[in-house]
Amino acid sequence: MTAWMWTAAGAVWLGILTSVSPCLMATNVAAISFLARKVNRRRDVLLSSAFYVLGQALAFVLLAMLIVTSLVSVPLISHALQKYMFRLLGPILILASMPLLNLLDVNLGSGRLKQWAQTWGSSGGFGAAALLGILFAMSFCPTTAALFFGSLIPLAVANESSLFLPLMYALGVALPATVFSILIAFAAHEIGRVFHKASQMEGWARRFTGAVFLAVGLYFTLAYTLRLF
Repeated sequence: MTAWMWTAAGAVWLGILTSVSPCLMATNVAAISFLARKVNRRRDVLLSSAFYVLGQALAFVLLAMLIVTSLVSVPLISHALQKYMFRLLGPILILASMPLLNLLDVNLGSGRLKQWAQTWGSSGGFGAAALLGILFAMSFCPTTAALFFGSLIPLAVANESSLFLPLMYALGVALPATVFSILIAFAAHEIGRVFHKASQMEGWARRFTGAVFLAVGLYFTLAYTLRLF
């Protein structure tokens, strides 16, 4: 392998380390449940996973380009993202769980908001997967901030790579969640096909995703937003 290939592999490895860090394990569980919830439609699982990767890649690449190609203060950005995004993550996930669990009952005007919420809860969308990738990418905790700002950014600066290495890092971050979601969806699809209950399994998967979002949202709200433990 050439030196550049080793560098790229190092960026991917930093991303994988970020993904499996203890403070992001809960978000990974939420991501896996969201991406794999359409167990009856393997094509949708693959596309949702692709959009999730794209969302994370977009967030990390834009942030890295902003830092590498400018004189923006790294400690300032790191502190701001840890202080605000990680604290907002809990309430956002709680809100996102409501349409998945059919807990959102809003009637405004012609009821389009409620209809949209129900549609999002039942089928979601590739845009939702991309937004989830962006949200999770920007939710830094001290461990992930150290890996991104303390390891990847210096590596990108040293190699004058504001696009490729951050992209490799983003792939590493998204890799565990996407692989597990695809494996779970394909296994569930085969089980559902054997028992002819794939459609029922999809309904349970949606509710399970909502429950995971609610549990993770409550945990992050209590632990990081309200700092009760």
